[in-house]
Amino acid sequence: MNKQLYPLKFIPIASRRVWGGNALITTLGKSFVENDENGDEIKLTAEDLIGESWELADMGEQDSVVSEGWLAGNTISEIMETFLDRISGDSAYSWFGRQFPLLIKFLDIHQKLSVQVHPDDEVAAQRYDSLGKAEIWYILDAQPDAKVYMGFRKPTSAQEFYDACKAGTAHELLNVIHPKAGDAIFIKPGTVHAAEGGILVAEVQESSDMTFRLYDWGRENNPATARKMHLEEAIDLINYDRYDASDYMPAGSVKSEDGVEYPLVSCPQFSVSKLDLKAALRISPEHYGSYIVYICTSGAAAINVPKRPVQDDSKAAAAFGTPEMDIYPIRKGDTVLVPADMPDFYLVPTLPGTELIVAADGVREDYDEYINPDAAPELSEE
Repeated sequence: MNKQLYPLKFIPIASRRVWGGNALITTLGKSFVENDENGDEIKLTAEDLIGESWELADMGEQDSVVSEGWLAGNTISEIMETFLDRISGDSAYSWFGRQFPLLIKFLDIHQKLSVQVHPDDEVAAQRYDSLGKAEIWYILDAQPDAKVYMGFRKPTSAQEFYDACKAGTAHELLNVIHPKAGDAIFIKPGTVHAAEGGILVAEVQESSDMTFRLYDWGRENNPATARKMHLEEAIDLINYDRYDASDYMPAGSVKSEDGVEYPLVSCPQFSVSKLDLKAALRISPEHYGSYIVYICTSGAAAINVPKRPVQDDSKAAAAFGTPEMDIYPIRKGDTVLVPADMPDFYLVPTLPGTELIVAADGVREDYDEYINPDAAPELSEE
């Protein structure tokens, strides 16, 4: 008999970035440790510039470790190697194999994020033997003067963009979004993007870190701050058309009914939706046919797993908080992976205003149906 799997949390991995800040610690309450040059563990503080918290990563050197339960201490790659499609589901496993399909992060974009682009799966496979990188940003918080640069304001040529990068004016060609909490932005491969000014982001992306820096706001010209640029390598990966406004979903258009997921993105790599949780829901992983990842963006909830098969739903609902349930709490800033072969469970709000981002396997029947097209805004002319 297979031992029952359970909702998995992982130890967050801090990624220092020149554009990072302290919101991952001060706002989301993250606790990070890393090893110093002597191999001793040190705790990072709000004085450290942390740009990313890798919540769930199956990326070789960056391999998330389970924090709780009987699998604590095991990495996600070890778990995938052992449990195979019991974690990801049949379809995701046949598509991605033994690598977990998603990389989940929180970003704290305090200073200017480099102007960058990601390749698609086909190019990444042919040139780099890697997955490409589609991703979605969900904005948790944004300062009044924050900006997201996303795609081009007007059709642009490769030469025009190349010259602008060399001249230090590349950002002038880009479309500008003034982000607000609750916005969602789907970043298709080939879309040039950047950001600045204090933005806290929950990011769901393919299990890939294929990022090409094109322009770094002048930092690339200072030996003290210079990082490798990839402009020549990536110039033919870029979509030079005017930005597709339907990839940007403002907060006002991203509203889920109580207990009903609002779809944000459905693409071959993943499906992502938003859930406003006001009452207990019974969730069936079989309905998704894959893993489910919950990212708590506000409030708090619990994943309550019955210790025996549910026969009477009303009796099971009455057993919340009793020994009849194994309870797995999730608070703002937490990420939880629900394996595909888990039994039905209950998702229960424990604080008012609970909001979750829900990620699952993608839809691969129609590669052109990439996003929810509702309420596309007008483009900024800034």
